[in-house]
This record gives sequence, C-alpha cells and structure tokens, in this order.
Amino acid sequence: MVARYVVSPRGGRRAHPDITSALRAAGARGRPALIEIAPGRYEEALTVRGDVRLVAAEGPGSVVVELPRRTVLDASGTVGVHGLTLVGREADVVACHAGSLTLEHTEIWAHSGVAVHARPHSTVTLRDSLLAHGRMLFSGGAGLVERCRFTDAADNAIAVLEGARVSVRGSRIEGSRIHGLRVSDAHAEVVGCELTGTGQAALTADARARLVVADCVITAVHGEGIMFTEQSRGSVDTTRVIGARHGIGAASGADPVVRGCVLDDCHDTGINVQTAARGRFEDCQVLRSGNVAVFATKGGAPEVHGGRVSGGNVGIAVTESSRGRFTGVVIEDLTNAALRVLDDSGATFEQVRVDRCQAGLEVRGNGGTTAEVTDSAFRDCETAAVAIAGQSRVTLRNVTAEHCVLGFGVSEEAQLRVTDSVVTAVGSAGAGALGSGRLIARNLTVNGSGALGVYGTGSAYLDIARSEFGDCAKAGARVDEEAGGQLLDCAVTGTRGVAVIGNGRVDTAGLRTSLRIVRHAEKPAGPPQQIINIFNGPVFNGPVRDIQVAWGNENVHQDQQTTEGDGSLS
Repeated sequence: MVARYVVSPRGGRRAHPDITSALRAAGARGRPALIEIAPGRYEEALTVRGDVRLVAAEGPGSVVVELPRRTVLDASGTVGVHGLTLVGREADVVACHAGSLTLEHTEIWAHSGVAVHARPHSTVTLRDSLLAHGRMLFSGGAGLVERCRFTDAADNAIAVLEGARVSVRGSRIEGSRIHGLRVSDAHAEVVGCELTGTGQAALTADARARLVVADCVITAVHGEGIMFTEQSRGSVDTTRVIGARHGIGAASGADPVVRGCVLDDCHDTGINVQTAARGRFEDCQVLRSGNVAVFATKGGAPEVHGGRVSGGNVGIAVTESSRGRFTGVVIEDLTNAALRVLDDSGATFEQVRVDRCQAGLEVRGNGGTTAEVTDSAFRDCETAAVAIAGQSRVTLRNVTAEHCVLGFGVSEEAQLRVTDSVVTAVGSAGAGALGSGRLIARNLTVNGSGALGVYGTGSAYLDIARSEFGDCAKAGARVDEEAGGQLLDCAVTGTRGVAVIGNGRVDTAGLRTSLRIVRHAEKPAGPPQQIINIFNGPVFNGPVRDIQVAWGNENVHQDQQTTEGDGSLS
C-alpha cells in the first residue's frame, strides 16, 4: 500500500515544511510513497531512494526546486516525478544512479552542465517535458524520451554514450549549439521528431554506433542533417531534411541504409559519402542542392537505387578515387552536369534518365577514371550527352541521346566504347573524337543530326562498325587533319549532305550509301604569309574600311575633289 505525504511551506495538519523532511519520513517507513507538494519555490537538494513518486499538487509549473552548484534531484530505486520544475547550475540537475526514473510534465533548466544524467545500469523515461540549456546524457544506461522539447542546449541536446540504448519519439529539438542528438558506441532510435537550428549535424553517430531514424523533419541546421562516421551503422527512413549544409553524410567507414527520404534545398550537398564510407540510398529525392546532389569523394562508395534529383547545380559527382553504383535514378533541370566522374574514380550507371540539364555525363582523369553507362537516356542537354577527356575510359551500352548539341564525345587521350546506342536530333554531331581520343562504336545509330553523324579531328582514331547515320545535314562522317580509322559495314542514308568527307586516312570498306564520298581539297603550297608588325601606329577600336593611313611622314598632303554629277569625293 502506498503511503501519502504532503509538503506545504505554510504548514497544515500532518504536512511537512519541505520536501527533504517528507523524503526522510518516507525512507524511515520503507514503503512505497506518494509525496504531494504544494505550490512554491523550494531551495533543496533532493536525494530520493526507494519507491517514491513526487507530484506537484496543483499541476505542472506550480512547484520549483532550485539549488545552484548541487544536484537538485539524485535518484536511485523506482522514482517518479510529475509536474515539477527543476533548476540548477554548474552540476547535474537530475542524476539517476541505479534503478528507474520517470519524469513527466517536468521542466528542467540547466544553465550550465547536464540537465539529466542517466548513469550505467539505470533507466530514465522522460515524457511531455521541457529541457532548457543543458543536455540529457545517457552513459551506459537505457532511456525513453516521448513528446518532449529540448531548447538551446549549450552543446548536445541528447548524448547517448558507452553502450546506452535510447529511444526518442515525437519530440522537438531546437537551437542546440552542437548536435541535436549524438550517439557514440551506443544505440539510439529517433522517430517522429523535429530538429531545427543546430550548430552542427542535427543527428550524428560515431564510434561504431547504431542510429535508427524514421519519420523526422530536420530544418535549418548549419551542418549535416544526419551524419554517420567512424564505422557507425543504422538506417534513415521517410525523413525530410530542409536547408542543411549537407543532407545526409557518411564518412570514415560508416555504412547507413537510407530509404524514401527527401533532401531539399541543401546549401552544399544532398548526399555526401567520403573517406571509405559506403551507404545504400533507396528511392530518395534530392531537390535544389547548392553544389552537388549526390557526392562521393575521397574513397567513398555509395549505392543509389531509384529516386530523383531535381534542380540545383551538379547531379551526381564521383571524385578523388571514389566508386559508386547508381541505378534507376531520374535527374532533371540542373544548371550543370547531371553525372560527373573525375580523378581516378569509377562509377556504374544503369537505367538512369537525364532530362533538361546543361550536360549529361562528364568524365575526366587518368587511366583509372572509368564509367559504365547501361540502358540509360539523355534528353535536352544544352551541350553534350556524354563528354570524356584526359585518359579516362567510358563504356556506353544501349544509351540514347536526344535533342543535345553533341551525342557522345571523346578528347585528349581518352577512350570511349559505344554499343547498341542511338543518337537523335542533335545540333552538331552524333559522336566525335578530338585530340588523341579513341572512339570505338558498334551498332551506333545517328538520326537527324544538324551537321554530322560522326567526326574525327586532330590525331583521333575512329573504329566504327555496323553503324548507321541517317538524314545528317552535312555528312554522315567527317575526318579532318591527322585523324584516321575505319568505318566498316556502315550505312549513310537520307538525301541531305554527303556520305563521307574524308582525308584519305579512313577505311570505308562495306559502306552502303547513295550519297557522295568527298575528299578534302588539298591547298597548294605557297610562300609563307608575310606578317607586318606596325609600331607607333594608329589604334582602331572598331571595324574600319575604305580609309588611307600614313605614318612616319614629316609632311602629309591631302586633296579633296568632287566628282562632277554625283557629289562623291575622289
């Protein structure tokens, strides 16, 4: 049976003048106790042992317990607190050493230090409560936080450390100076929460921690919305991050699973995977990223399946010895490249669709820089659907390009392999090789080019076989300068332009066409062009014609004559 105690500074029948005296009496009897506290301000440090429940008799906010530089509530046993306001400075305001502590409809103000400290082997539950300025620290214990508000923490609002296991549900965390929640070498679950205005990552996991996030909204944070580091694991489901610097990040060997999330208006990147981290991202939307929507760098290796990238600058960028696999992603309406692979990195793109971007795929780097694109489409790119350079190597299989300036281009010392692909209605050429680039194509179809089907220039090499170039405005193929190669068993169809404009360095065996094959006209050798340098002469800042100029003369004589009949000068 529960023993009932009343606390009232004004006195009364069988009332205790302070909370400490009531706790002392309850401890002496050794029975479960209910202590009802009358409104007022109590300057006490409460040490609660056993099965005790402290209740504000006239409801939340009517009882304030405050004592600077001391722990205001030190609990061990089975302790419950309802409706109290606990205020402290320079020490743990509430500490639970062992057993369980339940705080409901409670306000805890920690002007410096820790608001609630759950020590090893303890369990702390916080419901419908407010924590201001301080943090809630779980070091080795367990905990449940439901429908609470954390505001203006001096560092982390919630810290889950040293093997602790904590669930936070339906709560709001705002204005934390560092993180909203940090989990380190422990386990934390965050469900249905709102986090805003944190100085660094709103949610972060490190030191092999496990972080599970679902149905949260994260806004206006100065770092990452959610960050996994140091081999941490976990999952993020159906969560929205708005206005963070980075939406979701993974670094130093972390490997999260992210599903069905929306990362909107992130100032730098939406998804950021680096330093040997991995991560699987499924059916996520990355909208209006300031720099890169999906960024893999410094050895990162994400897998992205499904989802959409819309608006912003660059879509997917894989750089600095990173790797990535991207399947079923839709990328649209970007002001820069949809896909970018640089600097000894490698990426695989499957069933990717790119619409209305400045460029499709850009690849540049050394011989270790590679990309494979399969079953994908590029539409309405302002420049090239695919452009590769450096010494990179790219393979395209069953790729379509429509309404771009250039379909597939290779330059410098790069190598591009194209198989079973179609280019339609491009402005300049279906495919081309420049510099020392090497273009290898099998079953390539180019239709309706505004100029050329395929071209080579510089010292490029073309190896084209079993391909067709139809209705190209100027030529099915053009080879200039020292470029060479072969067009084997190819066809040039249509009624516009010519079949081939060649330089005599391309084998056209088996070419099927009704159009002419034209060789470049050879210009006769002549004397070298004389270049005259004029110093101290007149300077013209626009086009000039029909004038006479004299300089270096001491005397100049000019006559003006009028031709009779027409008024002109001669």
